[in-house]
Amino acid sequence: MGYCRHRLMGVLAAVILAVPAMAQTASSKGAGNVRRTPDGHPDFEGIWSNAVSVPLERPKDLGAKEFLTDEDIAAGRTVKGRAKEGADTRFCVGCAQAGTPEDVHYDSSQFGLDRDQADIAPTRRTSLITGTEGRVPPLLPEAKARAAQRAAKNAKHEFDGPENRPLSERCILMNQEVVPMLPGGYNNNLEIVQGDGYVTIMTEMNHSVRVIPTDGQPHAPTAIRQWRGDSRGHWEGDVLVVDVTNFSDRNPFRGSSDRLHVVERFSAINKDTIRYQFTVEDPTTWDKPWSAELDMPRVKGPIYEFACNEGNLGMADTLSGARHAEEVAAKKESH
Repeated sequence: MGYCRHRLMGVLAAVILAVPAMAQTASSKGAGNVRRTPDGHPDFEGIWSNAVSVPLERPKDLGAKEFLTDEDIAAGRTVKGRAKEGADTRFCVGCAQAGTPEDVHYDSSQFGLDRDQADIAPTRRTSLITGTEGRVPPLLPEAKARAAQRAAKNAKHEFDGPENRPLSERCILMNQEVVPMLPGGYNNNLEIVQGDGYVTIMTEMNHSVRVIPTDGQPHAPTAIRQWRGDSRGHWEGDVLVVDVTNFSDRNPFRGSSDRLHVVERFSAINKDTIRYQFTVEDPTTWDKPWSAELDMPRVKGPIYEFACNEGNLGMADTLSGARHAEEVAAKKESH
């Protein structure tokens, strides 16, 4: 897929016109001199990074150990690069996949995306998933059956047309855009614009904008299903709580169904760090809810537009290659 990157110009213009921006003001309220909006809520406006240095799931050999000790750090026993020990490193910037180079997409340093250049909040966590287990609960039998049905439906039809290709390949939805918000290998920045009754989050990857009402309006009707669910926010003290429902089963999160329910919590640790926490549940996928958290540091802008469809030769090349393979196979059968 050809990826073009251009300077971000006006992506949020329409949203900002509808959502008046609030001036950032300093306040002595709260720990760490957290900046606040005129109505007293923590001010999350700015550009942040959710890149992480730990895997989503804890390496099995660490058991219930949720945090590294001083001795672990002094001895160099970190979770980075431990995929071979059972860690799920798909959301871990700097964690190499087992037997695979850290980044096979391109030379990261060429685009200023070298691992050492990433803004990552310091943490002693051994996994993003919190609690003693530190791992995603096993899929229920019905979830496994559902996944098998999905795979069987597209089997031998993967290259029939654009509709058979993955959402990311079609520039519809990237992994970094989904809810809950987990990072990928690169492009992990996001911009928050905050206003009266709304919070908006623009992700660097695919420059999509998520609009979160905080004025008490109800969820959309259950018949309306969306790629990233329907978000409704409210304030619990200094914490922004976002309730997300109405997911589509065409975009499963780790095998979920359309009954997926996500609750997110945004907390200002200080003026330059937001703690992002989420809990997911789906009674048709896991037998219990599970939670994770990560800290997002403030980063320097600007965010440059990630343009996916422009120059997307990958789709055309993939399908034309499939048609050529079919022609070759047909000729062989005719002889």
